Amino acid sequence: MRLSSVIAPRDREFFDLFEEAGGNIVRAADLLDRMLRAFPDRGDDLARDILICEQDGDRITHDIIRRLNETFVTPIDREDIYELAAALDDIVDYTEEVADYLILYKIEAPMEQAQRLAHVLLQCARQISEAMPRMRGFKDLSHYTVEINRLENDGDRIVREAIAALFDNGIDPMVVIRWKDIYERLEQAIDATERVANILEGIVIKNS
Repeated sequence: MRLSSVIAPRDREFFDLFEEAGGNIVRAADLLDRMLRAFPDRGDDLARDILICEQDGDRITHDIIRRLNETFVTPIDREDIYELAAALDDIVDYTEEVADYLILYKIEAPMEQAQRLAHVLLQCARQISEAMPRMRGFKDLSHYTVEINRLENDGDRIVREAIAALFDNGIDPMVVIRWKDIYERLEQAIDATERVANILEGIVIKNS
């Protein structure tokens, strides 16, 4: 008998919470994408909305850990639940840091590469959100994991080009430092989506 067919309704709360986290990731990434396309217009407002997403992510993570501590038998390995919750939370944390840096560093206009990276992050987030419901039945996720891997490779290439351009164009050193921080946080957010994809794939393989 498949494990997915004997999961108690109470334990399905884990899957509900993971799907909620997936939706929250998309909201945060979409807000950052819009923030970088319109920046500096509405920058403060969108940064506040992203902070709310980060706080929602913390709440979801807390709910998952609380449920984990209260549940004797879990639908998937406890270590996998904890690792997935932490990786999902990382995505929103890094996304919020990018928005925070844009405001703190008083960025006057976005770099084109930052806009491209934010869009890559949004595409990755959408793939995770679409993949998450398939975890309930431990269905094949390779379509999503392959696409996230491709997007992550695109992100790496854009980051390398962006940092090289900072040093090639004789930009003020303080501006270089600020943008390097922003690019690195964008890269970390995208890397975190690939980490989530790998964890999801491992969960499906173990339970199918």
